[in-house]
Amino acid sequence: MAQGLQNGVCTGATSGSFPLSGTLLSQIELGPIAKKMKCSTLWVFRTSFSYLDWLLGIGVWAGVWRTPHLQDVGQQARSSREIGSLEEVMSKQSLGFVRIGWFLLIGIGFLGCDSNTPNTVGSAGTTKTRKLLNVSYDPTRELYVEFNQAFAEHWKELHGEWVDVDQSHGGSGQQSRAVVEGLSADVVSLALSGDIDVIAKKSGLIAHDWQSRLPNNSSPYTSTIVFLVRKGNPKKIKDWGDLVRDDLKVITPNPKTGGGARWNYLAAWGYALQRELGDLKKVRDPAFAEEVRQATEKAKGFIQKLYSNVPKLDKSARAATNTFIQSQIGDVLLAWENEAFLAMRELGSDQVEMVVPSLSIRAEPPVAVVDSNARAHGNEELAKEYLNYLYSERGQQIVAKNFYRPRQTELTDTKILSQFADVQLFEITDVVSGWDEAQELHFKDRTGIFDQVYQVKP
Repeated sequence: MAQGLQNGVCTGATSGSFPLSGTLLSQIELGPIAKKMKCSTLWVFRTSFSYLDWLLGIGVWAGVWRTPHLQDVGQQARSSREIGSLEEVMSKQSLGFVRIGWFLLIGIGFLGCDSNTPNTVGSAGTTKTRKLLNVSYDPTRELYVEFNQAFAEHWKELHGEWVDVDQSHGGSGQQSRAVVEGLSADVVSLALSGDIDVIAKKSGLIAHDWQSRLPNNSSPYTSTIVFLVRKGNPKKIKDWGDLVRDDLKVITPNPKTGGGARWNYLAAWGYALQRELGDLKKVRDPAFAEEVRQATEKAKGFIQKLYSNVPKLDKSARAATNTFIQSQIGDVLLAWENEAFLAMRELGSDQVEMVVPSLSIRAEPPVAVVDSNARAHGNEELAKEYLNYLYSERGQQIVAKNFYRPRQTELTDTKILSQFADVQLFEITDVVSGWDEAQELHFKDRTGIFDQVYQVKP
C-alpha cells in the first residue's frame, strides 16, 4: 500500500465514515510551516546528503509508516479527496508518531526546503494543479464529492488548471473551532452562520461582512428537520408531540457540538412555542411578553422530556445517523432532510421511512471564503469562484440531486423538486433574534437552557 507525504499532508484512511457512503480518503494537515515548504518524504531522501539529514529523514518515514490510521485506501477521484477533522483523525495511539514526524520534518525543512513554493504542482508539459481545502460539516460528504468534480472541470475549462479539492468533515461546531485553531481552510461550508461568525470573531480569518457577499445570506441551499423511523413506523410517530412519549427512544446529536443538532433543538423549541402561543409572531412582540414567558417555561419542559428520551448524544449528525442505522439504536432519528433521503436511497424503503412533521425550521447552511488563508495560499480568486459555482445552474442541480433544497428552483428539474415535502417552515428569527441570542439563551455552558434541562446519562 502506498503511503507518505504528498503536498504537505499525510494521506491515509478516515474512521467513523457513514457506512452508506463507502470508505473515504483522509489526510492530516502537517501545520503551517511544513505545509508552506511543500516537501515530500521522497524529496527529503533525495536531497538530504549529510548523515544527520538521513537520520532525520528516517524518523519522518517511521513517524508516518508506524501510524495505524494512515493506511492508504486506494486512489480516489482526483478532484475531491476527503480529510477528517483534526479530532477525528488523530487518535491517541498515533499522535506520538505524528508529532515526531512533524518535528523532524520541520527540522529538515530548514535544512533544504524552499518555503516560497507556490500552491501549485506540475512540471513542463503537464497541466498545473491547484489545491483547495473546504472544511464542512458532516452530512455534506456526498454533495461535495459530486460538486468538486464538476467544479474542477469548470475551472479547467476556464483556466487550463486542474483543481484538487480536499474535504474535511465533522460536527459543525468542532469544525469551526478547528479552523480557529489552525486548520488551514480556504473555504468553509458549515451548518449555521453562527459557526462562521465564531471564526470571524475569534481569529479574524474571515471578514465580519462575510454573509453579505453572496446571495441568500451566503446560503446556496437550504434544508429542514424531519424524522427517520423504522419500516412501517411501528411506534406510530407523526409529529413532535409524539417524541416525549415514555415508550420512545429518540436519536439526535449533541447541540453543543453539532450544527445539525442545533437545528434539531430549535425545530423542537419552535414547535413547543407554536403549540402554546398559536402564532410564533407573538415571540418578538412585547405586547405578548407575559404569554411568551409562560410558553417559554412549558417549552423548557418539552425540551427536557424530549432529551430525557435520548439514550446517547453523538457529536455530529452523521454519527447520529450511524447510531440509528448501523447500531440499530432508537425508534426515531431527528435528521437533516438530505440525510433521511440518503438513508432511504441507500438502505431502501424496506428498512426505514421518513416522517415529515407538521412544522419544522428552515435550515440555512452558509458558505464563506476564509480570507486570510485563501490569500496566503494564493487562492482568493479560486475560492470565490468555487462558492459562486454553487449558485450556478449546474451547482444548483447537484444540490437538488443530493437532497438539499436549491435556492434557485427555476434552474432545477421540477421532477427533482417534487421529492421535497410541502411542510410549514419557520425561520430561526421567529424564535430568537439570531445565532448570537441562540447561543446565549440555549447553548451557553451552564447557563443555557439546554444545560439547565438536560440530565447527563450515567
